Amino acid sequence: MTQWNIQNIVSELQQARNEWRTKQKSLKDFGGRELPSKEEISKIMNDLCGILFPMRLGPHDLRQQSENFYIAHTLEKTLHALLEQVKLNLTYDDKSKKHHQSKEMIEDLAQRVVNDFAERLPTLRRVLDSDVIAAYEGDPAARSVDEVLLCYPGIFAITYHRIAHEFYTKDLPLLARLIAELAHSKTGIDIHPGAQIDQGFFIDHGTGVVIGETCVIGKNVRIYQAVTLGAKRFEVDDTGRLQKEYARHPIVEDNVVIYAGATILGRITIGEGAVIGGNVWITQSVPANSAVLQSSATKSQV
Repeated sequence: MTQWNIQNIVSELQQARNEWRTKQKSLKDFGGRELPSKEEISKIMNDLCGILFPMRLGPHDLRQQSENFYIAHTLEKTLHALLEQVKLNLTYDDKSKKHHQSKEMIEDLAQRVVNDFAERLPTLRRVLDSDVIAAYEGDPAARSVDEVLLCYPGIFAITYHRIAHEFYTKDLPLLARLIAELAHSKTGIDIHPGAQIDQGFFIDHGTGVVIGETCVIGKNVRIYQAVTLGAKRFEVDDTGRLQKEYARHPIVEDNVVIYAGATILGRITIGEGAVIGGNVWITQSVPANSAVLQSSATKSQV
């Protein structure tokens, strides 16, 4: 019969954890689980999608006459669950940054954050409506807005992003990143929650899309699969450590179309109305209303 050396493995894992906690001095005082839960956030996001689009993403047996009852009941439950996750994020940040805020201060801040988020839900719904319309009007294969909302991974990803971005702007980057990674794992679309994306945004197909933290994207922008809006290089400080808070990703102005496989790097500007062809590599700004194809991109950057 096979014998496992369980106690030795447990002991060595404890040693490995202790070594990690000693190195990560800002975390060494943590006890218990004081991090937001990925599982709880996933449930919250499912409920928020149902609240935003009750007749399409809510319960299968929901009828219009009971929409408001369903939304009120689900919103009450979801906001309480969200409040707990926000408090966990704030507690984590407080200990890691050694701010030493009281429990009452953290609870008060969490309450204000969740209340502000709840007040933003109608605005989020209207912006997401513009994204759904952009997808429907931008894809000849789309037969209805319902098909877009139910089936398109780009709509799933932008819905999660717009919610994640709300928490990113409220200085809750861990919670925001967890939401973003839920969408990334389900769609293959990687949008950092810090990216600023205006209304009418459409990602067609979507797999392999990467949008960096400091991207700024204007109105009615359409991009296709495997597009990267990334950094050209990573700046370091005098000690060789990576700098983290500086603008390093592209600005994409209104009404731009970026086709599959394009790679756009650095803090450059893609001008309004420009069309970026498939599989091009761009590290220089592009004028408004211009078209960049493989041949022109190669010539301009040799």
